[in-house]
Amino acid sequence: MSQVARIRPQSETDFSREPDSSAAATKFEVTCAKCNLRETCLSGGAPVEDRERVENIVYARRRIRRGERLFSAGDEFRCIYAIRSGFFKTTLADSEGREQVTGFFMSGEHLGLEGLGSSRCVGSAIALEDSDVCAMPYSLIDATSRQVPSLQHRLHAVLGREIVRSHGIMMLLGTMSAEERLAAFLTNLSRRLVNGGYSGSRFILRMTREEIGSYLGLKLETVSRIFSAFHRARLIEVDQKLISIVDLKSLERLLTHRN
Repeated sequence: MSQVARIRPQSETDFSREPDSSAAATKFEVTCAKCNLRETCLSGGAPVEDRERVENIVYARRRIRRGERLFSAGDEFRCIYAIRSGFFKTTLADSEGREQVTGFFMSGEHLGLEGLGSSRCVGSAIALEDSDVCAMPYSLIDATSRQVPSLQHRLHAVLGREIVRSHGIMMLLGTMSAEERLAAFLTNLSRRLVNGGYSGSRFILRMTREEIGSYLGLKLETVSRIFSAFHRARLIEVDQKLISIVDLKSLERLLTHRN
């Protein structure tokens, strides 16, 4: 099996490979000034004269092991988190404890934004692999943004993307067939990987098919059936968790040619 190179080296995670557990023992030390993801963080786009003040909002960097929670529903909202490397899922639980997956997030993206509307975390964020995050206290973000307009603009842009993502989920679950939901999921994931500097045509799924089903509102059996159907139709190739997108245009046509 040929190895897949990154498009550009932006973070420590190679999405075409299974995570290396030995990497978790590596000491995590990096300054904002040397971080390859600084342009995707809240400091991205800040004028040079404001860059140091904006970067000071990162007060801690944390390593979250696979299966650990970065935060849980009901926790006091204190921080927004920038994912430096790794992969997370977010979940909500009903009154009977049943969990619903509400999103998947990768390096260069942000977690905890839903806490802006209240003093508590609405859902939980769980690492799907060993991950590194930068914690940014909202109190510091708020205070700094009053003096640095570029930070406020950046925060608004991040919030805007989250609103668009939420609307996309509503469209996904409200109007799409099961095949369209999985096609939309794969094409969206491919696009985000490319934006993060990775191959969008060959990657490891960090989430289980059951978690995909929970996110898409589909049963596990349905997700497995559609994966098999896409494989037979030569839209994708499936080797356990390794996905190769063979015909991206045909996947996209499933969405653009809807009745």
